[in-house]
Amino acid sequence: MINDLRDKGHMTEPEFDLPPKATPEVVAERNTLADEVCRELTRAGLPVHRGDLDVGAQKRPGARVYVEPFVEGGVYMNWHTDAELSTAAIELFGQGIDYANPPQVVRHHSTVLKHMQAALMGILASAGFEVEEPDRHGHGSMVHVKAYGGNWVVYTSRLEG
Repeated sequence: MINDLRDKGHMTEPEFDLPPKATPEVVAERNTLADEVCRELTRAGLPVHRGDLDVGAQKRPGARVYVEPFVEGGVYMNWHTDAELSTAAIELFGQGIDYANPPQVVRHHSTVLKHMQAALMGILASAGFEVEEPDRHGHGSMVHVKAYGGNWVVYTSRLEG
């Protein structure tokens, strides 16, 4: 029946305006940058996962690094708490909360995310990365890693090798 309606022009396929994708070279540069971010956070002692490459990363706490392959994309990362804390906060939030006086677990979860975002930005900036807080509407509490401008990784790689 649905196919008959489509064939007679009564239904149209949904159209989505997806942003254009970046060139393979740009995506490769972003992947290299994302790998350097992971390496530096690991060196700092933090758990870090490539959220765009590792399906299992979605269930582990720590920093998740993503490469957005769109022209206006980039390398983004955010912090994820353990499921015990995030689930409790999300479930309460889903039931409806008083935004002026949220439950303690919701406040705690929000505070952890806010402080970890600041910590991640500080650690990466100290290591020579150019970072910024992106538009909260589109990227929430993520960190945008724009570039790596230091020689620290190259220098220490020589020392370690």
